[in-house]
Amino acid sequence: MSDYEQFETIAIRIQSPRSENREHSVPIYLTSSFVFENAEQARALFNDEITGNIYSRFSNPNNDEFVQKICAMEKAEDGIATASGMSAVFTSMAALLKSGDHILVSRSVFGSTHQILTMLFPKWNIDFTYVDINQPEKWEKAIKKNTKMIFVETPSNPALDIIDLEWLGKLAEKYNLLLNVDNCFCTPYLQTPMQYGADLVIHSATKYIDGQGRVIGGVIVGRKDLMKDIRFFARHTGPALSPFNGWILSKSLETLSIRMERHCENAYKLASFLENHPEIEKVKYPFLPSHPQYEIAKKQMKLGGGILTFIVKGGYERGKNFLNHLEMFSHSANLGDTRTIATHPSSTTHSKLSEAEKQAVGIEPGMIRISVGLEHIEDIIKEIETALNKSASLV
Repeated sequence: MSDYEQFETIAIRIQSPRSENREHSVPIYLTSSFVFENAEQARALFNDEITGNIYSRFSNPNNDEFVQKICAMEKAEDGIATASGMSAVFTSMAALLKSGDHILVSRSVFGSTHQILTMLFPKWNIDFTYVDINQPEKWEKAIKKNTKMIFVETPSNPALDIIDLEWLGKLAEKYNLLLNVDNCFCTPYLQTPMQYGADLVIHSATKYIDGQGRVIGGVIVGRKDLMKDIRFFARHTGPALSPFNGWILSKSLETLSIRMERHCENAYKLASFLENHPEIEKVKYPFLPSHPQYEIAKKQMKLGGGILTFIVKGGYERGKNFLNHLEMFSHSANLGDTRTIATHPSSTTHSKLSEAEKQAVGIEPGMIRISVGLEHIEDIIKEIETALNKSASLV
């Protein structure tokens, strides 16, 4: 754990030891393996008697620096870096579950997480139950004798539903369940689930942690005893983060707080504008009082985040026309970039869900997800308003 207490200082000053070259910025350790000083050191390293680098699939100075920062930010005891956000999701579950186990899951989860639960885990006799994130009274009733883990996204993707982490942490403790929280949308700058009782926190570092759409990566942090099993699983299944990506992500953390402040400021202003727009049926943003879990969001999130959703009047066809009339925004499935991104979840990120499943998690045919970037807010609003006006004439 770092001696630094303030988020911004942690992000900048946690650093791998300097080499004999006295570099100011940490070098990139693009090496597949590391040499041993002698046979005894090699033996001790392989028997976990001492710490050190052996092979970049196991550990690497760039990835270690990145993980140390996230651990300090999330107040976690230990962690590992992974090749992607989805490898973090899968590894955090598969390393701790066995045949016959059951997972309790918030209904609104990312599409690939849904595929793991519905298509892959059944092959290994691992069962799950979806529970609505906005119906806490149903969670305790859904716990079974073989339930091992609770997995949630909060805010969820893309519905932006929010669950009370303090309440959920107490529920997990009551039944001795592992609480695994996907904190991707918030980053540790806006929300720290471990302070509410989470045992594990995962991130798709591809999103806000990188923040510029350059690299893919993931990270898992949490209790040291759990991370021991997760590290063993990852070491022998190979979801290792590239050292170059680890270097990028660690450097990106240095500006995370500044970027998130602007993302949130722009998103709040855009959401407020859209809430009163005559061509919009509904806007959802955690820090708008109209959000169903507004009070919870204010309690556990520092700011409202950089993601909002809205439903255009005219359904799917209007939504498609709206996207086709965007000029400045990026039409992409990614999020968390400096550039504003528009996504149609129903036909892209969550297209594998049935229509009933989409309805159950609040994905309407005309829903647009906006990852609000760092452009000037007046240009962002102008882009939205122009596309709304042009698409209205085609309905």
